[in-house]
Amino acid sequence: MNELPVVVIGAGPQGLAAAAHLVERGLTPVVLEAGTRPAAAVAEWSHVRLFSDWSELVDAAAVRLLEPTGWVAPEKGYPTGGQWISHYLAPLAAALGDRVVYGSRVTGVGRAGRDRLVDAGRGEQPFTVHVTDAAGVESRVAASAVIDASGTWAQPGPAGADGLPALGERAASEFVSYRIPDLSSPAPFAGTHSVVVGSGHSAATAVNELARIAKDHPGTRITWVLRRGTVGNTFGGGDADELPARGALGVRARAAVEAGTVDLVTGFRVESITATSDGAMLASEDGRELAVAGRVLVLTGFRPDLSFLSELRLELDSTLQAPVRIAANVDPNLHSCGSVRATGASDLAQPEKNFYLVGAKSYGRAPTFLALTGYEQVRSVVAALAGDHDAAARSDLVLPDTGVCGGSGAFDEGGDGGACCAPVLHQIGRAPTSV
Repeated sequence: MNELPVVVIGAGPQGLAAAAHLVERGLTPVVLEAGTRPAAAVAEWSHVRLFSDWSELVDAAAVRLLEPTGWVAPEKGYPTGGQWISHYLAPLAAALGDRVVYGSRVTGVGRAGRDRLVDAGRGEQPFTVHVTDAAGVESRVAASAVIDASGTWAQPGPAGADGLPALGERAASEFVSYRIPDLSSPAPFAGTHSVVVGSGHSAATAVNELARIAKDHPGTRITWVLRRGTVGNTFGGGDADELPARGALGVRARAAVEAGTVDLVTGFRVESITATSDGAMLASEDGRELAVAGRVLVLTGFRPDLSFLSELRLELDSTLQAPVRIAANVDPNLHSCGSVRATGASDLAQPEKNFYLVGAKSYGRAPTFLALTGYEQVRSVVAALAGDHDAAARSDLVLPDTGVCGGSGAFDEGGDGGACCAPVLHQIGRAPTSV
């Protein structure tokens, strides 16, 4: 077992950081990435600017690996996803060399000779990681441990209010997207009606970009749909947010609503999406209908793909699908990114010995994840795998405070969602019968 590598699933920020820590500890990483490049998921939102500063986006072990190559840490600022890749993640992957294997999609993880039901000698058997390459060729990788840093990007939430696709959502796919589009060019949004579904930072980002287009292109309409019955903390903490870029995001979105550029509709729980010749029409569970929209942006969060882990013994929270020991501490009804405590190896440990979920995937459906949180996770997990239990138990993480809290108050009633939230204007939202 000691001669086998540690398999890391995903060459994103946390996966590459985990590999850097493994190298530093004298362990052998094999990073399996389904995409054709490092941070392939980040590349899909390369046009989006992060609300974390550069100092919060690099891992310490990664820096120590990179510095001998002549790499220079980026200056302060808020990079786009593309800049995060080009200035940090791609150089890190290059420094790791052939330890990172691209075009390798993990389709299953199990124990050699043991299915999920078998107890005898289970922990002494290596993991078998089933991999399919870009040509469809299957292979197996034996591993002493597995760190799943595959994220949640491939599993966006649907528009349906019950967590499942709305009636007609799949049939209307021509007009529906689940990512923040690149709005550097106004087409095809200028002069048309767009609907944004969601209440998080992704939705606010899309709303702000659409509002910018609307200022220069008369006839551009924007409807922002919230499932919740009140505005709640949709606009975030504003000036109280110690991640200033995130606070500014909410301030701009709020201004667009107050100016009438954006029509905010609350308590609209999507039941159906009907495709028409020129767009899609959304209808709510209570019978309201929105005007036909040329584009519907469904930005309702992400969820972990657990399908390839079905032969492992996992303890996951029944609500968040996060490891049970951290669920209460990352619950968005109670916490924001800045109030989530550090999580380490002992919190992330599973009944399946030496298997760990890290990064965004470890938070399940909770959107309260920060890159710094993931870097602390992989530092602790790798220390545990290396047998340095003192380092694994230690917390090296200091998170920025925030004025944003995750809860929105009662789902159908008013409420600021807790003392950490700045007051909000509940009268902004309206719920007309037709928009």
